[in-house]
Amino acid sequence: MRSPIPFYILAASALSSAFVLPADTSFATTSNTNSQQQQRLLQLSPTETRWATEDQKLELKRQGINFMDITDHETLGLRNAVTRGTAGIQSIVFPSKPAFQDTIKPLLKNLNQDNMKANLEKFTSFYTRYYKSEYGRKSSEWLLSRINETAAGFPSLELAPFPHSWQQSSIIARIPGKTEKTVVIGAHQDSINLFLPSLLGAPGADDDGSGTVTILEAFRVLVEHLKETKEVLEQTVEFHWYSAEEGGLLGSQAIFSSYENSRRDVVAMLQQDMTGYVEKTLKAGKPESVGVITDYVDFGLTEFIKQVIDEYCDIPYTLTKCGYACSDHASASKAGYPSAFVIESQFEDSDSHIHTTEDKIEYLSFAHMLQHAKLTLGLAYELGASTQWSGEKKPYDEL
Repeated sequence: MRSPIPFYILAASALSSAFVLPADTSFATTSNTNSQQQQRLLQLSPTETRWATEDQKLELKRQGINFMDITDHETLGLRNAVTRGTAGIQSIVFPSKPAFQDTIKPLLKNLNQDNMKANLEKFTSFYTRYYKSEYGRKSSEWLLSRINETAAGFPSLELAPFPHSWQQSSIIARIPGKTEKTVVIGAHQDSINLFLPSLLGAPGADDDGSGTVTILEAFRVLVEHLKETKEVLEQTVEFHWYSAEEGGLLGSQAIFSSYENSRRDVVAMLQQDMTGYVEKTLKAGKPESVGVITDYVDFGLTEFIKQVIDEYCDIPYTLTKCGYACSDHASASKAGYPSAFVIESQFEDSDSHIHTTEDKIEYLSFAHMLQHAKLTLGLAYELGASTQWSGEKKPYDEL
């Protein structure tokens, strides 16, 4: 997630961390002088690219400038664009309104703030979750184990790490449906300290520990329901925890590039990035709400998400913008898949502690995170159970 952070905040973060380095060697990273100076190709808008070093990437992030590091996936989306153009495929049409209230509303009562808090306490106990660090690897391994424990006894689940060339793996939890049409719910698991990412701490409570545990709690309730009822959803539903979002959406690009190359039929993707901070909103006298991003997202999916919030959340939504490539939904979108993004508030009222040592649990509201979990569970079930796309062929079936 992006955030323009004043230098004095970064400096204070550095000073607060300078003398509390961990005793073990887990802060070691894969970075070295040569890799830091390697040129990477960045995309800053649909029409603008530039080359930059890792240090220059960090400087862009300090300035609040979004980008995708497309060095390894420069042609992401090209195959799907050609396929859809050749086949004359139209945009995906989403349900006109929510339809599964009788099932979903009782399930919402099973969502538990205490679970989210316990998971986030553990997740933020890692000194950093920087994707190039040993801590990033260890935190991902813990998360994989926690997801596995959460789904214990659900035989249909397909759970696996998605490895990368850096230490921290992404994670995919797949709930097979009656078809291969796939609904994706995502969050990113990595954190970063923008002052010295290889050295300083980054608890990442809000960015994006909050989204990580929010979708984990929705996943728990959904899996328990499916396990108890033995129901099989129409669509396959996947929960993704991406690595290296802070490096330029690297983990999510790798996954959606793989999906594009294997012709996966993703009908919707929702990203939950920062779900717990409401202090600025309340101090400004604004109502607590779910921030629905309206730029660089799929219009139809976003409209349906607004209806899901109205139906299943106890607070309203507010419309806001975050710019190009502000989180992992941008990777899905570039790959040609309908994507959407929700955040904790109006973008200007979001958490300014992120990317420092001060991104801590104490600033977050688990009651607000619960609203995001309700949205996540509601959307996952609504789209997972919908017969909207029954009988449709994949875009490439006749090519």
